[in-house]
Amino acid sequence: MKILIIGTGHIGSWLCEELCHDHDVAVYDRDPRKMKYFINVKRFMDLKETKEFNPGIAINCVSLNGTIEAFESVIPYLSKKCILADTASVKTGLEDFYKKTKMPFVSTHPMFGPTFANVRDLSNENAIIISESCKAGITFFETLYRELKLNIFYNSFEEHDRTIAYSLSIPFASTMVFAACMEKQEAPGTTFRKHMGIAKGLLSEDDHLLTEIMFNNYTIDQLRNINSQLTYLTHIISARDHEEMGKFLKKLRNNIFT
Repeated sequence: MKILIIGTGHIGSWLCEELCHDHDVAVYDRDPRKMKYFINVKRFMDLKETKEFNPGIAINCVSLNGTIEAFESVIPYLSKKCILADTASVKTGLEDFYKKTKMPFVSTHPMFGPTFANVRDLSNENAIIISESCKAGITFFETLYRELKLNIFYNSFEEHDRTIAYSLSIPFASTMVFAACMEKQEAPGTTFRKHMGIAKGLLSEDDHLLTEIMFNNYTIDQLRNINSQLTYLTHIISARDHEEMGKFLKKLRNNIFT
């Protein structure tokens, strides 16, 4: 299949590497310097080159704030049969956009990144495919993900964003608060070092990605829940209430282990 990949960040680069040996892959990025290390792919300096290439699927891997703009830039050079694909971490606005284009589409989200995942062994990692996607698009990503031994989940657009608010916004927010409390001193504890490793990994990610996750429409409810639990814990500690602390710890263990 002829595949166009737009955007050469973490996910775009990963997809290029995975797809270029079995497909005819072309890549485009606004910054040509980002494409210089790719092998076995066509490098487009202008999206107009897409028309002659005539891809069967165009995979949009740019940041969420530029996803729709990137689609609008390339669609004039695509066949109406070309499948539009995105890998956005938040799907806000994409469902309505796809309906307006009247083109086949597939929306997916690889639930990992180079910071925390071993891309050579993804058997413990997950990916979501949006259930409203076209059959051909779903089949394309199912085939790719199964070859990579990824665990596949199917969500609607709304279910996806609710899931992301829970599975990413909570740990992201907790890690950001941890980092915000840091002082310039040595702390030898093992737990501290592990948290520090997570914080360094998170903060090495692109600002746009972190912003996308935190600006998810459903994130604010999760933050309110975090604030509520912190207020409760603060009250327990201030009162030195051993009985209430026991109840709180029991609740935590029930949440985690059952």
